[in-house]
Amino acid sequence: MTNPIADPGHGHSPAAWTAVIIMLVAFTIGTVAFCLDVPWLVWASAVLLVLGWITGGILAKAGYGVKGPKYTPKAH
Repeated sequence: MTNPIADPGHGHSPAAWTAVIIMLVAFTIGTVAFCLDVPWLVWASAVLLVLGWITGGILAKAGYGVKGPKYTPKAH
């Protein structure tokens, strides 16, 4: 059995999932734009990547992170 205090939660929270989905979309768009040689879209996807990271941080601070009051862990 693991110690719940030492367990970091592995990012199974709404904040982490939202950040990862936004960043995966940004990375995918950026990769396709790079292959198609569309520089402005590559830079726009880089901005979206940073916005995904910021969104995850904001949601975690708002209580949707692993140790936030609005997050309820699911039994495994």
